[in-house]
Amino acid sequence: MSHPIVGILLAAGSGRRFGSDKLSHRLLDGTPMAVAAAVRLLPVCERVVAVLRPGRDQLAAALKAVGCDIVFCPEAEGGMGHSLAAGVSASAEAAGWIVALADMPFIASSSHAAVAAALQAGASLAATQYQGRRGHPVGFARAWQNQLTGLTGDQGGKTLLEQHRQRLTLCPVDDPGVVRDIDYPRDLIDVASGTSPRE
Repeated sequence: MSHPIVGILLAAGSGRRFGSDKLSHRLLDGTPMAVAAAVRLLPVCERVVAVLRPGRDQLAAALKAVGCDIVFCPEAEGGMGHSLAAGVSASAEAAGWIVALADMPFIASSSHAAVAAALQAGASLAATQYQGRRGHPVGFARAWQNQLTGLTGDQGGKTLLEQHRQRLTLCPVDDPGVVRDIDYPRDLIDVASGTSPRE
């Protein structure tokens, strides 16, 4: 690939179910959740674009400090599709994209690398798989650029994966983090206690 694979960290969610500022919530080691997710993604990509809603200047500064480029998406309130479109539009030179969620801070860098390797080997779409469950991150080859930049509302990358399952390369990993998203404070308790990720 003549151009790099770019990581896109979707960090524009409101976290209403969490009950507080989820993405800035500090994990046990003191790292804000979104920053922890970024740190796992950054070693795999030459560039990581973090997409935030306007007004999140403190979180933006923290993500920029660890090496992310920042994109503010005024339409983020309208759904994840807008955020993903903004991230892809801001990295139009990419050979492909690895899309990660800022509320999934426990994905191992090796799992991100597995998706990157699949794209580099020619996969059109790629995603991790843990114990039979499709997980994150997900990867998109450059051929999907127009579809990604055209996303709106809650129509995110998941829609494209479901519509084109026959083109999806699954990357089995031994990493429960790929299916462990943090929606509620109890989800962090589950991690600390070693409880299996919820279905």
